[in-house]
Amino acid sequence: MSEFAKTEEPEIAKTAGEAEEDDNAPAPEEESTATFVPVVQLEKVDVVTHEEDEDVVYKQRAKLFIYGETMLDKGTGVKTWREKGVGDVRFLKHKENDRVRVLMRQEKTLKIIANHFLDPRIVLTPNVGNDKSWVWVAFDFSDEELIETTFAIRFASAEIAQEYKAEFTKVQGEMEKLLSGSDAAEGDAEADEAAKALEGLDVKKNEDKEES
Repeated sequence: MSEFAKTEEPEIAKTAGEAEEDDNAPAPEEESTATFVPVVQLEKVDVVTHEEDEDVVYKQRAKLFIYGETMLDKGTGVKTWREKGVGDVRFLKHKENDRVRVLMRQEKTLKIIANHFLDPRIVLTPNVGNDKSWVWVAFDFSDEELIETTFAIRFASAEIAQEYKAEFTKVQGEMEKLLSGSDAAEGDAEADEAAKALEGLDVKKNEDKEES
């Protein structure tokens, strides 16, 4: 007589009570109630950019380039065009003295890549072979040091580039009038001081004559 085939006993599902008593059963998930206190308490600091004292009179997105030596070519006199970044180029007008400056920051890092006074003597020159771009030279203060810098800026279209030039030229006219008025006011003040000084001399001469 052949051996009977072995049959596996079917697994019997455990009751809820048996599952609770089974030490090998996975532990139910528990919500952590632990609290973590930061080692260093950081205080909120207000960053002053001086843009709080200015109004934006013009803004347009563009890509900026500068012409100069790279770090590797420093001191060699070899100059090339290199990209500074993409962002909004803005004309900022001071609320008190009405002076306007050109300010541009990289849109991701917010690093200043152009920062100069909108001088009436600046000349925007068309970039050769590109009607969407302008080139100009200005004394820039981006790195907290006044450096004569050659800029090139490129816009999305030729129309925007023309709009930029029109606004640039318009503000230059305003700055020229403003500076002329300031120079005149300074000249008047100096003339008044000189007149007072002369009056003082005349009075002193008369006093000396009377004493003699």
